[in-house]
Amino acid sequence: MHAKNYTIRTMTREDVDLAVEWTAQEGWNPGLHDAESYYAVDSNGFLIGLLGDEPIATISVVKYGDAFGFLGFYIVKPGHRGNGYGKRIWDAGLRYLEGRTIGLDGVLAQQENYKRSGFSFAYRNVRYEGCGGGRAPQHAGLVDLASVPMDAVESYERPFFPAERSYFTRSWIAQPGANALGILRDGKLVGYGVMRPCRSGSKIGPLYADSPELAETLFLALKAEAPAADRVYLDVPEVNRAAVALARRHDMQAMFETARMYKGEAPVIDLERLFGVASFEIG
Repeated sequence: MHAKNYTIRTMTREDVDLAVEWTAQEGWNPGLHDAESYYAVDSNGFLIGLLGDEPIATISVVKYGDAFGFLGFYIVKPGHRGNGYGKRIWDAGLRYLEGRTIGLDGVLAQQENYKRSGFSFAYRNVRYEGCGGGRAPQHAGLVDLASVPMDAVESYERPFFPAERSYFTRSWIAQPGANALGILRDGKLVGYGVMRPCRSGSKIGPLYADSPELAETLFLALKAEAPAADRVYLDVPEVNRAAVALARRHDMQAMFETARMYKGEAPVIDLERLFGVASFEIG
């Protein structure tokens, strides 16, 4: 079909399910219920490219606050690659986020293309794979995150992300099948983590903590909720050496990496206390 029949429009909620399915086909192992949380962030920030009536390209370009955006879901369907369809939806996405600092997690094959569009490398995120099960640690401060006031959870997250995203956080924690745990010290939140079911096994993310010891307590408590036969994944900022050490100490193997890149000035986030990324697709 001729390229003039190629159109780009905003996704419907059902289209986001298709985009998530494509990430699964690419081997990115999405969460079973991620789409609802993603769409909650910015329902206008998901674009789909169609050749006639056939969906052949996707991109997400969600807006956070007034000055930040995150790009993900950049996929062109196999068989249609190399024909310029990806570039057109890419350009449409960047126009939607014009004037904002933009973040993304880029796979190795695309990083040079991203640089040509003005993105600069910040650091690597590495996906580690291990097994579930194990003994949950006994820690007096461990609590179900649902018992913590949501404003305290949102306030705790602020140093780890460049913009306010309370609606996403609320949706993410409340996903069906998710386990969300926090640690309180003197009534104050000093760390929290979320584990959600994925196409394969479960992912822990985000994982935030005020110390490596607290991060390990949360990690072990969450991991213990997964069957021993299941795989558990943790996406770690490589610059956080304590996070890398945590993954390796528990016999997790590096299996995949991305480059966190930014177009515009790289935001300042607290990487020393960030032990697990929420999502490569949406930040």
